[in-house]
Amino acid sequence: MKRLRDAGLLACAMLVPLAVSAAPPPEVQVDYSADSTMETEDGVTMKSRIYHSLNKDRMEMGGSGGMITITRKDKKVIWQLMGDMYMEMPLDDSNASGMDAFDIVEQSEVGQETVNGIKTTKSKIVAVKKDGSGKFGGFFWTTKEGITVKMDLLSKEGGKKSRMTNELTNLKIERQDPALFEIPAGYTKNDMGAMMGQMMMGGAPSQDRGRSHGTKKPRMEEGEPVIDVNKMMKGLFGK
Repeated sequence: MKRLRDAGLLACAMLVPLAVSAAPPPEVQVDYSADSTMETEDGVTMKSRIYHSLNKDRMEMGGSGGMITITRKDKKVIWQLMGDMYMEMPLDDSNASGMDAFDIVEQSEVGQETVNGIKTTKSKIVAVKKDGSGKFGGFFWTTKEGITVKMDLLSKEGGKKSRMTNELTNLKIERQDPALFEIPAGYTKNDMGAMMGQMMMGGAPSQDRGRSHGTKKPRMEEGEPVIDVNKMMKGLFGK
């Protein structure tokens, strides 16, 4: 039953636009890694491990048997890896990373605050989706490097409103291994149907083999459902 639950969460992660970054524009210029925790108003908690380099992002979901999403702005492509297969999608306005799919209509600085021992600037931001399908507003706590370590957002799509928070911990600003943002050797390209079928079967039995090809295991506990929100949050709540 737990496998089915985790597979369902991962399926939801695949089907929503991966449209959230850990920071509003401009693009963060430094490399970093962190653990991310998102909480929704209905009590759902989603955890992830994220990695960032200029124009490149990686999110690890679902522990060692989960799914990895690599976003390459420089190549205008998104890769989703699971087991020993991957799916490729074009990066466009429908799944743009960060705030690329939004227009900021209001932004103001609130003050200075410390979050998890890190000095940040708290800002209020209101943004609308470029296609007019929704909007969001809330607060961002951002480091001097432009990394948003905390956010508290209220979004609206049609008549539905949703609230969520996201927070980064174990933030380390350091150079990331370029291999984290590449497809490991030995992976087979597949369509979404094949990957969805593998997820619903209960995970990825050959995931460890894939992780040996220049990738890192997430630091979350084994078996814990880990969903990255730093690229899917607006897809879920910010349209």
